Amino acid sequence: MTELQIWTYAVVGLSFALYFYIAFKAQAGSTSEFYVAGGGVHPIANGMATAADWMSAASFISMAGIIAFKGYDASVYLMGWTGGYVLMAMLLAPYLRKFGKFTVPEFVGDRYYSKTARIVAVICLVIISLTYVVGQMKGVGVTFSRFLGVSMEVGLVVGMVIVFFYSAFGGMKGITYTQIAQYVVLILAYTIPAIFISLQLTGNPVPQLGLGSQLADGSNMYLLDKLDQVVTDLGFKSYTDKHDSTINLFFLTMTLMIGTAGLPHVIIRFFTVPKVADARSSAGWALIFIAILYTTAPAIGAMARLNLMNTVQIGPVGAADGNLVIEERPQWMKNWEATKLIAFADKNGDGRLQYYNDGALSKAQADFAAAEKALADATDKTKAQAAFDKAQAALDKANTDAAASKFAGYGWKGNEMTKVDNDIMVLANPEIAKLPNWVIALVAAGGIAAALSTAAGLLLAIASAISHDLMKGIFTPNITEKTELMASRIAITIAILLAGYMGLNPPGFAAEVVALAFGLAASSIFPVLMMGIFSKRVNNYGAVLGMLAGIGTTLVYIFWFKGWFFVKGTEMAANVPANWFLGISPEAFGTVGALVNFAVAIIVSRMTAPPPAHIQELVESVRIPRGAGTAIAH
Repeated sequence: MTELQIWTYAVVGLSFALYFYIAFKAQAGSTSEFYVAGGGVHPIANGMATAADWMSAASFISMAGIIAFKGYDASVYLMGWTGGYVLMAMLLAPYLRKFGKFTVPEFVGDRYYSKTARIVAVICLVIISLTYVVGQMKGVGVTFSRFLGVSMEVGLVVGMVIVFFYSAFGGMKGITYTQIAQYVVLILAYTIPAIFISLQLTGNPVPQLGLGSQLADGSNMYLLDKLDQVVTDLGFKSYTDKHDSTINLFFLTMTLMIGTAGLPHVIIRFFTVPKVADARSSAGWALIFIAILYTTAPAIGAMARLNLMNTVQIGPVGAADGNLVIEERPQWMKNWEATKLIAFADKNGDGRLQYYNDGALSKAQADFAAAEKALADATDKTKAQAAFDKAQAALDKANTDAAASKFAGYGWKGNEMTKVDNDIMVLANPEIAKLPNWVIALVAAGGIAAALSTAAGLLLAIASAISHDLMKGIFTPNITEKTELMASRIAITIAILLAGYMGLNPPGFAAEVVALAFGLAASSIFPVLMMGIFSKRVNNYGAVLGMLAGIGTTLVYIFWFKGWFFVKGTEMAANVPANWFLGISPEAFGTVGALVNFAVAIIVSRMTAPPPAHIQELVESVRIPRGAGTAIAH
């Protein structure tokens, strides 16, 4: 066993032992403790738990990876995810806490005086949460497969068992205090390597400042200027310029913002504090704790990309000795190759690794190989032959374009770094920078903590929706508290098994999958909550049809480009900007779904009877501070 493995097993093992101990000591003995931790969590503690609940594998593992490869265009994730918390703190959290219910569907059912509305809200919540938890399962698998030396499948199973233990037994009470511990682990794991790497590259120990500092190599170049130069010299798009369309950036930012404000597993956290004022305070503290990670992410992304490029391109572009000798590649590359999340192919047989942007060539080569295999295996040769001919034409064009490239004179036959998964950049960053083994082990523990903390919150949201909203609230209202707790634990078990299966076949990398979940929350939950709080006129018919129209529209659009129910090969069109509606990507379509939801709900409500008087009074009482009276003249 290597020194790194010893450190990893020690650090990860100790963190697991801590989570198990907390879960055991904080077992939920009542439904109140299981669903809302008894309603007595301190705002600062709740803010820290909320930050861990929300900062998932997408935030810890994948977001900096997106920033590393997309640069400026990835800033939408920073703006959207943090901006959504401001919306939640100002427009939703205090009012929902004042309403005083255990779950989001319970609020929907009571506000819209409809069991049907509550059932539809449960369906939306389960769809959102399952999509979201897929990203966490992939994060768990990626981390385990690399650092514990097991397969991704085994890593998923281990993660599933751990989440089951402390979410099923501890409920919200156990999860709350486990998430506080997980926040401490993940934030240390995120910031300590960033400090080391910032010192290495710029001499500045503050990563946020290091991002805008000069390099410490004596070149007098600023880090971002150097990164722009390196990536453009290799044929990639500049790092600091905007390349995505303005409309897609806008819609993606909006989707992430209102999706954040509509996430059921985060909203439920504001039911765990004693008072309405504490709900707003919790949101403020959560923003502070989140900001520590989110202001560090751009530095980690940029520094990881620069280190990766400098590892592969060791000399001037085009020089005989400018590219990394494959047999002399660093150990970290060999380690990650075993996970199949990084791969290379010596296409020109020169023994060196040429990492140049080949435009569409790599994709055309992969598509051609797939079409060739499909033709060989097909029973209906006519259709397969047509697909093969199309792939052949695309490959010929890509080869022609590559031949005209400035890299063609270097004996280049296409990008030889055939795969660099976004999700490895944060985890591999300490290894690329040659940091001590204890730092690498800490990052492994942090990645696992981020994935498990959010997975637990999502699974609890699913469990409470099924046991409390469907069983207790609608179908079997007379069940005992003990039976309700047992139903919650069974629901968690089923949800974990389903999430694990989907985690083995995700529709994208972690942050991409999570962005889809935010779109579903934006199109279904956010509008119905906003109208439930701020409109006395929206009725039960409007709420139900609005939710169905919003999430239905968004799901169809996502499946159109991602495959029906995320099954690969069932896509109706290629997921490229030319095919998108108004240039809006599937990840950004939640805002369109939300607009559909609002429009349908308002129109239907205007065409049908208004809500009963007591419901309108309820809406008024939720918005107006307790004790407020009619203004009088002096």
